[in-house]
Amino acid sequence: MRNQNQQGDRAGQQGSRQPTHDVKLRRPSNEKPIYERIGAGWQREDGTFYVRLHGTQIVSEGFYLYPVGDDR
Repeated sequence: MRNQNQQGDRAGQQGSRQPTHDVKLRRPSNEKPIYERIGAGWQREDGTFYVRLHGTQIVSEGFYLYPVGDDR
């Protein structure tokens, strides 16, 4: 029973819904800062976020969550 609930929770986190947020790292630049998209995030009903990174990421300084469509 618990395994079914865990699978159902994962499906509810991702589901077929589109991500609500882009996950980005800020890269240093001489001019305007560059933000690289490294994953996607879904805001859940309880206000928390489920984050899925693309590939294998090494994130040592943290990352930002921007609403989908934000041009940064």
